[in-house]
Amino acid sequence: MLPTKANPPLLDAAQAAFLGGPVAINVASHDAARVPSIARAFGCRVSADRQEVVVFLSHPRSRNILDDLAAGAPIAAVFSRPATHVTLQLKAAGARIQRLAAGDREIMLASGAAFIAEIMALGYSENFSRALMAPAGDDAVGVAFTPEAVFEQTPGPKAGMRLEPKL
Repeated sequence: MLPTKANPPLLDAAQAAFLGGPVAINVASHDAARVPSIARAFGCRVSADRQEVVVFLSHPRSRNILDDLAAGAPIAAVFSRPATHVTLQLKAAGARIQRLAAGDREIMLASGAAFIAEIMALGYSENFSRALMAPAGDDAVGVAFTPEAVFEQTPGPKAGMRLEPKL
């Protein structure tokens, strides 16, 4: 679906580019008893119309959140740049679990490399940095969602502010 004035994307071009990294990506949800689940994502892809975001999760390392999302639970994804702490949070009422598309593995590898370089420049060891972002490999899945709300979460006076689309 193409964005229109009646249906503008919540993400502007700069925000969509920011999601591509180098950022730490954490995805959260909850089960039917409202017990939280969380997982680290290994990159993301934003659709050309900026209406859909796909985050990449390791199936074995993300089993709880994938079960929660498959059951229809809401999703929250936080994207934070380590060097600046600039942070955005996206929320949606639900998400779809899907196979990786062509090019997604390359996005995961590039996102991982950018994140590794970012945190190594901050003083983290190479071994730690690589272990943290070890690619999910063949066990990765995509989690697609249409953001329904975007929040500024950078520490400071605007943290928690809901961001509205720019028309």
